[in-house]
Amino acid sequence: MAEVREFTLPDLGEGLTGAEIVRWLVEVGDVVAVDQPVVEVETAKAMVDVPCPYGGVVTARFGEEGTELPVGAPLLTVAVPAAEGAAPLVEGDGASAAGGGSPAAGGGPAAVDGGSGNVLVGYGTSAPAARRRRVRPVPPTTASGPGQGLADGIAGGSAGGAPTSVRGQVAGSGPVTANSPVTGSGPVAGSGSNDANGANNAVAGRSLAGTRPVPPATASAAGPVAVISPLVRRLAREHGLDLRELRGSGPDGLILRADVEEAARAAQVAQAVEPARPSQGAAGAGRADARPAEGQRVVVRGVRGAEKLARSRREIPDATCWVDADATELLAARAAMNTAGPKISLLAILARICTAALARHPELNATVSEGEITRCSDIHLGFAAQTDRGLVVPVVRDAHARDTAGLSAETTRLTEAARSGALTPAELTGGTFTLNNYGVFGVDGSTPIINHPEAAMLGVGRIAAKPWVHQDQLAIRQVVQLSLTFDHRVCDGGTAGGFLRYVADCVEHPAVLLRSL
Repeated sequence: MAEVREFTLPDLGEGLTGAEIVRWLVEVGDVVAVDQPVVEVETAKAMVDVPCPYGGVVTARFGEEGTELPVGAPLLTVAVPAAEGAAPLVEGDGASAAGGGSPAAGGGPAAVDGGSGNVLVGYGTSAPAARRRRVRPVPPTTASGPGQGLADGIAGGSAGGAPTSVRGQVAGSGPVTANSPVTGSGPVAGSGSNDANGANNAVAGRSLAGTRPVPPATASAAGPVAVISPLVRRLAREHGLDLRELRGSGPDGLILRADVEEAARAAQVAQAVEPARPSQGAAGAGRADARPAEGQRVVVRGVRGAEKLARSRREIPDATCWVDADATELLAARAAMNTAGPKISLLAILARICTAALARHPELNATVSEGEITRCSDIHLGFAAQTDRGLVVPVVRDAHARDTAGLSAETTRLTEAARSGALTPAELTGGTFTLNNYGVFGVDGSTPIINHPEAAMLGVGRIAAKPWVHQDQLAIRQVVQLSLTFDHRVCDGGTAGGFLRYVADCVEHPAVLLRSL
């Protein structure tokens, strides 16, 4: 017998209460394996492919693309075959359409253990990973709908012993179609009718979904997309390609990365000879690239969601102090380091200065939540990174324990991951202090909004040649403006000023850092 299990949106990271559905990776009726990504969601932090901990046939999906769901809301339901050692999947004496026998006899797909070895925050494993068995997706062979292979295995033989399709009986009781709505009280309705004998569609005399009502869902007539790799899906989305229109060159028509890249090149050639057309921004085709027309309303959500920023501005009594510093010697020190070894980024040097300053002024390495200040012993340094989807703040864990070269390597890795959309929620949460280098935008100063629940943020403007008094002489020097925005509840202006002055001293005289090495 099959059992339908509900998969809910897991907790994807610290402080994340929900996510937006960006793209469904499966259709109703598709066969899914344990830990297979089934939906791509966007949180306030990053894009995440969410794997399903169950293997079986997808019976329902909840929410359209663009819908925001809270943590714990149902995502989909999966009809899971009987567990190992339980009764056979099929109650009937007919032959399996896939191989002339019942799944228990080896004529259909193997049973799938309901447990998952993959763990996301919010749900765990229900069985040891060593016992996990996967079901290989089988392409549809008839016009009855996607997910034919495993659906046939679950359906088993009909009363007359003839091979069955996806409309075959589940547990020998009635037909089930790929677009069957599953109610919480009894029969699984097909396309508005039952079998020839008028029997209700039920699994072992009970509802597939148990006690939770499941709204009807429709399956795509085109069948499942032959894609396994999330990278292939991401590349297709970035290039605005519909995977259902591509023909895969891999085994059984599997769409490979080379297929997407070839289609992207062909699309570029077509755009070169045809007039540019405005982006339609259709559901399932990715974000619209065209700028909104005048008067058009755009919903605030996803990475650009303003709730966290609004909360920071609403709750934090912030103050900002700033100072100009001569960065000429800092640039010279960086050039000397780069001639002696691997390239060191300016951001990494500034990060090293931050960790030294926070060691001297630990009051600012803190978080404030529910009126309680928590001073952190470890420094998890966040830094602002601009991406095509907006501003994100990756976090360098244990920044205080890394040298300058280590900070440079980690910030480079996280920046590349941010721009490719590959950051995980764990890499975007848990920061204790943020470094914001807005000088890359060609501006001198800013009063940034503190990254709640942190207590402070250091801002760095552009380094530009300016007149400067150096050794009692007027000279052209490389000058940078530094600003510190801090929560006035964690310290007063004296502490904030001392922190910023130490940072400026390190910028002007990098040898000052030798004291903290």
